[in-house]
Amino acid sequence: MTTSLSNMKLLITGGAGFIGSALVRHLLTETDCTVLNVDKMTYAAVPGALDTIEAHPRYHFAEQDICDLTVMRTLLAEFRPDAVINLAAESHVDRSIDGAGEFIQANIVGTYALLQGTLEYWQALAPTARKNFRFFQISTDEVFGPAPAGAQFNEDAPSRPSSPYAASKASADHLVMAWHHTFGLPVLISRCTNNFGPFQFPEKLIPLTIARAAGGQSINIYGDGRQQRDWLHVDDHVAGLLAVLGAGRAGQSYALGSGEVRDNLAVVTTLCGLLDEALPTSAHRPHENLITFVADRPGHDIRYALDITKARTELNWQPSISFSHGLRDTVAWYLQHRDWWGGILQTVYDGERLGQAAVQAKQ
Repeated sequence: MTTSLSNMKLLITGGAGFIGSALVRHLLTETDCTVLNVDKMTYAAVPGALDTIEAHPRYHFAEQDICDLTVMRTLLAEFRPDAVINLAAESHVDRSIDGAGEFIQANIVGTYALLQGTLEYWQALAPTARKNFRFFQISTDEVFGPAPAGAQFNEDAPSRPSSPYAASKASADHLVMAWHHTFGLPVLISRCTNNFGPFQFPEKLIPLTIARAAGGQSINIYGDGRQQRDWLHVDDHVAGLLAVLGAGRAGQSYALGSGEVRDNLAVVTTLCGLLDEALPTSAHRPHENLITFVADRPGHDIRYALDITKARTELNWQPSISFSHGLRDTVAWYLQHRDWWGGILQTVYDGERLGQAAVQAKQ
């Protein structure tokens, strides 16, 4: 069944984060949907990412924690959404190594509370509204664990998470499917590969590399840097999310990736070359000389790759932004917005390595 997205009311959790804010901006500028953004506004809420739409008449915001079931019941009853899209999550693997408790709370307990509140709301809807309603869980390819060389995981791959972060997301996925099979809640799950693009918090590989290289600081590469990732531009991911919401079948999951697999060292080396071009007078050229190899992350998955055949054939979706083009544009954006990420690095996150507690414990 295809669901029209026209004039929908969407409750989006985590809409102030990197992917969430890209989705919210698109919905408010390119569709006639009304959005309620529910976000706890943790450190990873992206400053300025929603400035262009925060005064929009179809945009509403609630600074709340999805773990608070009472609050979620109230928001659902008052806003009366046609779909709930859950992007609220702790998402950085290194942070989950240093402290898994926040990931368990946000990603598992939070998903449970949101599911329960949504189930109660959905059960009280009129029959047609119940049939058209969707609970949409945004997940990650990391739930599958490492993909063997040359292999791509599809939606039927078993969950074999390696990190506390991946385990918390896999647990949330299982809860979502349990609420579908046990209670009949119409759910969707999407699992995406590594995202990149504007407004990404500078703890992730691409923005962190740009920031450290531009400042002449060492660029840390875990292990030998040969870990491979499938890179998807955030705008392509947003298009994929809307395709799943509009045409996805209830009770199904969909893999969203680009097929452009690169190892971490190659990504960083390419970034250094782009910075050499963009900053011809930099005292730090060639920026590749800033690369430093450090102890690998504990339990570091060697490779991720997804088979997007199902999304391509069922949803008519496929990415349109090449990695090379998207990466060049991303570098340009970050260099044009130094004040944005510079402020974050001065006040929220200083750019130093996370996940050190477990590294030290193993030594």
